[in-house]
Amino acid sequence: MMAKKPPKPAPRRIFQERLKITALPLYFEGFLLVKRSEYQGYTRYWTELRGTTLFFYNDKKSTIYVDKLDLIDLTCLTEQNSTDKNCAKFTLVLPKEEVQLKTENTESGEEWRGFILTVTELSVPQHVSLLPGQVIRLHEVLEREKKRRIETEQLPSTSLEDEREPMEDYVDVLNPMPAMPRIKHYKVMSVGNNYTIELEKPVTLPNLFSVIDYFMKETRGNLRPFISSTDETLVSNSCYYVFPHERGGSIFT
Repeated sequence: MMAKKPPKPAPRRIFQERLKITALPLYFEGFLLVKRSEYQGYTRYWTELRGTTLFFYNDKKSTIYVDKLDLIDLTCLTEQNSTDKNCAKFTLVLPKEEVQLKTENTESGEEWRGFILTVTELSVPQHVSLLPGQVIRLHEVLEREKKRRIETEQLPSTSLEDEREPMEDYVDVLNPMPAMPRIKHYKVMSVGNNYTIELEKPVTLPNLFSVIDYFMKETRGNLRPFISSTDETLVSNSCYYVFPHERGGSIFT
């Protein structure tokens, strides 16, 4: 099988801008034709597989995604017969919807299938037609995703000291409970132009918005920004607020 040139990655400047939106690691990217249940036809997107989430952009140079799809609960990936021998078609079966994907050539279809199955099943699929170098990449991504999952599992159990020190931001996170919510505090250090979440393995992010996004994505919504309001309508409407420490800083809404 002759290897075709992989799609060129997005320019570095665009890559850096996208990092401000999500801290999830980038595993694979390229063009995909996507058809979700609410649409009649396929839409072509520049697509990034970050962690177990697909992020869809209108084009390679867009800095803000227009849609995303969480694959953590993927039930199965089924291949479809295509009348066009130059493309690959498959369906992602999720608990609440089925999403059809189509690639622009058969080789990229094998790559997408390999990367998606690797991060969702936490194992490299055996029945993929890939070259040795591509299989090595799958194993590298597998190790990175396993490490990320371990760090995610450790995140909620991390506690902080009660004493607050200078030059620190604190993120209050609401842990939903059936009867009464519990609040956990996580220490976020301002280091130069970046922010570091003090965990067993520290996580460094470019801004506070990325810190909030990290908690939301890495815990699959189990931890949410703390709501500080006496207005019950705000709580019921899920208007989230994160307050930096009392020594100063902005309020994010």
